[in-house]
Amino acid sequence: MLMESDLVLVHVDEKPGFYARIEEINPDPKRGWWQVHLLVLTFPLQIFTWILDEQQLDEAPFTMGGTPLRLEKLVSPLAKPSPAEEEPVSPPKNERPADAGQKVVSLAARRKK
Repeated sequence: MLMESDLVLVHVDEKPGFYARIEEINPDPKRGWWQVHLLVLTFPLQIFTWILDEQQLDEAPFTMGGTPLRLEKLVSPLAKPSPAEEEPVSPPKNERPADAGQKVVSLAARRKK
């Protein structure tokens, strides 16, 4: 489900239309519906308020004035996967690490000379 501060791509007529950030989600007087305030990332910036139901906030397609629309949550390509998703990498047990047996040189001791 989409939440406040999420970045979304709004698809218009099954094509990418514009980017927006969800600023606020407030309950609508009609049960099961939400007033969604979108900061549309255009020049100049615009604020849209759409009244959407829970399926539409779950990225289901809908129409507005006969125009098909859909909200798609964007995930940053720089987002780090959670530790549960990462598999621990351990070196093979039979091999020695590449730096094994190398001498450690103290830079402080070298400066005294």
